[in-house]
Amino acid sequence: MTIKQISDYPMPSISNYPTNKVDWQIDAERAVLLIHDMQAYFLSFYDPKGPLIATVIQNLKRLREWAYANNVPVVYTAQPYEQSDEDRALLNAMWGQGLSASTADQQLIIDQLTPNENDVILTKWRYSAFSRSDLRERMQGWNRDQLIVGGVYAHIGCMITSVDAFMNDIQPFLVGDAVADFSEEEHHMALKYVSSRCGKVVDVDSLVHADDQGITQEWLYAKVQQLIEEDEELDPDESLIVYGLDSLKIMQFASDLKANGIAISFEEIARNPTLSNWWAMVQDRQINTSAAKEAPVSVLDL
Repeated sequence: MTIKQISDYPMPSISNYPTNKVDWQIDAERAVLLIHDMQAYFLSFYDPKGPLIATVIQNLKRLREWAYANNVPVVYTAQPYEQSDEDRALLNAMWGQGLSASTADQQLIIDQLTPNENDVILTKWRYSAFSRSDLRERMQGWNRDQLIVGGVYAHIGCMITSVDAFMNDIQPFLVGDAVADFSEEEHHMALKYVSSRCGKVVDVDSLVHADDQGITQEWLYAKVQQLIEEDEELDPDESLIVYGLDSLKIMQFASDLKANGIAISFEEIARNPTLSNWWAMVQDRQINTSAAKEAPVSVLDL
């Protein structure tokens, strides 16, 4: 059974991400970036002019630029062609022969993400990038215990690699808008599984701007999740009263915001207690605060 052509679907936005069970924070000194199976062969099943793959490629380039700027090792996986039956084993029953000699030119990582001389390219034998590779040993040698994962396909190699990382005491971060899948449903399934069972789902903007954007939407959602002690995904437009929010928890939330430099009154927070409204208020405060800091000083102010 070979892979069928894949129809474009909307890239999930952070407002539709599942709530993370853990509050791990990416540390550039602990992290490794894994660009998973971004080979021409695997991307050939998508519409080359569609927005889905264009978004994934652009976001992976942004992640790689962030990694280079922060001395984060970059690792690629690439499947070989003309694998023997012994090497492919059960993969033959599930997917057929894989990359053949006629697709040798497609085994290469796409031009937009061509590795540099310092990047590592691992031969990919199974779903997990850890299988039959020295990825774990390399990470130990680099003294790194966080793995940022992007590429294709989200619910197969990307998700299983994240599970394997977790099983090896490595914190996995699946980048929700830097992966693509067979379908929107399977994409969301991968995000849901990782966020609830083995890692943390993040978005590119929050990751690359972690040091300069203040409170993120991801932080806000996670904080509310902790306050109301709710494991299920929250509707951003549903009143949080439905989920058990009370005045004491609103006061705690206001205090948490203040501790992070965001002053929003109890009354403002309680007036419309939804995630979408709270995020809109936080964004407004952060924009105004940033504008005030950048405003030129008048001689009249001196």
